[in-house]
Amino acid sequence: MARFDLQTVETGDAGGSAQTDILFEMGIMYATGRDCAIDLVAAHKWFNIAAIKGCDRAAELRAELGKTMSKIDLATALREAREWMTAH
Repeated sequence: MARFDLQTVETGDAGGSAQTDILFEMGIMYATGRDCAIDLVAAHKWFNIAAIKGCDRAAELRAELGKTMSKIDLATALREAREWMTAH
């Protein structure tokens, strides 16, 4: 499982827009299990969406997380991100 330095994450600007910051925080929430169970598929999905919206830190964490995931989980996360982007 990927490890994230929450102190570093929480002190920096995640993206730029409020929406991007919220999407990035969703990724952090699922990656670390903050107020929920750890869900790496959901974390990758939200990091991917935040990265598409311009968050460089989300792109870095998405890449780090992707290295630890199975091909099936990675494909699921990518599909879910694509479906979310299509719907929103």
